[in-house]
Amino acid sequence: MPHPSRLLCPLLLLLLALAPVAALPGAHAALPGREAARLEHSAVPRPFTANYRLEVRGWPDATIEHRLTREDDHWQSRMSAAIAVARGRERSRFIVEPQGVRSVHYASGYSLLGLGDDYRLTGEALAERPDRQTALFELSRRALTGDCQDAACRLDYQDHRGREERLDYRVLDRATIALPAGDFEAVRVEAIDPEKPERRLLFSFHPEFPGLLLAVDYHRDGQRQSRLSLTELAWPD
Repeated sequence: MPHPSRLLCPLLLLLLALAPVAALPGAHAALPGREAARLEHSAVPRPFTANYRLEVRGWPDATIEHRLTREDDHWQSRMSAAIAVARGRERSRFIVEPQGVRSVHYASGYSLLGLGDDYRLTGEALAERPDRQTALFELSRRALTGDCQDAACRLDYQDHRGREERLDYRVLDRATIALPAGDFEAVRVEAIDPEKPERRLLFSFHPEFPGLLLAVDYHRDGQRQSRLSLTELAWPD
């Protein structure tokens, strides 16, 4: 049985523990003006509230809420998960700068039958390898803007305990996917842990809201083990 902290937060469970790498300077220099402007617009943060259903083989379904909000010069990404006997949560504050995204604070925790633990990363701990909530935003932004044109790109990050991790990813395509919340055009990204190539993640990102997942499929040894699906989406007028 997995550790509760890995079960309850969908980013933990699905190894969506990615960290940002600064956007490549001049990535759009060779693009036509209109296309460059469109891609630049797709990288602009927009607040949202998203709800999900998380289906995991051998476990009851979990409900997930993900909120991206603006707080002065910071953005905050907050995610929480719940099943019948347990809850998990994590949040991150980050700053979007011309040269990339900078994480400034991370906190997470879980509770199971009255027992649990809390984790926190601040200051120097985030200086070299940002947290995974910030990473989720930056990964989607890279996918939307085409900052990685190689067949495989690599991201270094740290988990909730501050341990160094690594992930390889590649942008696949755009496709329309059917979800409980409706039909959406999605930017799809495939990712693997280079130390565990039998585990594969397929992300589907919203093309206009950086950091907004539409769905995630987690495969191990060729079989799908879990799926995260958008059930409801709202944003300020």
